[in-house]
Amino acid sequence: MMTDPAHDLAHLDRVWVNAQAIADDTTDRPVLLAACYLHDLVNLSKDDPDRHLASRRSAAESEPILGDLGFGSDQLRAVQHAIAAHSFSANIPPETPEARILRDADRLDALGAIGIARTFSVSGALGRALYDPADPFAANRPLDDLQFSLDHWKVKLLGLPDGMLTETGRQLALQRARRMIRFLNAFADEIGVSLPENWTEA
Repeated sequence: MMTDPAHDLAHLDRVWVNAQAIADDTTDRPVLLAACYLHDLVNLSKDDPDRHLASRRSAAESEPILGDLGFGSDQLRAVQHAIAAHSFSANIPPETPEARILRDADRLDALGAIGIARTFSVSGALGRALYDPADPFAANRPLDDLQFSLDHWKVKLLGLPDGMLTETGRQLALQRARRMIRFLNAFADEIGVSLPENWTEA
C-alpha cells in the first residue's frame, strides 16, 4: 500500500509543532494534542469523490481511541469537533479555540518549504504536470490545478494566509507564503519568464 507523504506520521508531528506555536495558556492542550494526531485517521486522496467526508469519518473513528485514553465526554466531543472542522473541503466552521488552532496548524503545513515539497509530491502521485510550458502562470488561460501543479499555488495555497483564524497562524502563514513566492521567482527565472505581479501578493 502506497503511503501519502503529505499526510503521513511526519505530517502529524509537524501539525503538532505548528499548533504549539499558535497555542497560548488558555488552550486545552490534551484536546489539541489528540486532535492533531487523530485528525487524519481517514485519509482520502484529493481526487476521491468522498474527500469532503474524510474529516467527519476521522472524528467518528477517533471515539474509541479517545475513550481508551480516558477522555471524558466533554473533551471527547471537543476533539471530535476540532477534527471534523479542520478540513478545507468539509466546510464546518471551527467553534472552539482548539478547533481554530488545529485548522491553522494543518494549513500551515501546506505552506513554506514543506508546502513546496508536498505540492510536487502529491501532483506527481496524481500524474499532474509541474506547469504549462506554453503559459506557466496562466496569463492567458484559466487556472487548472487538476492538470498543472503550479496552478494549485494560485488557486488555493497563496490565499491560505487570508483564511487563518488566529493572528499567530496568520503571521506564520504569511512568512511561509513569502518563502514560496521567493521559490516561484527562482522557478520563473529558470524557465525564462517573469513571475506576474498578481502571483507575488502574500
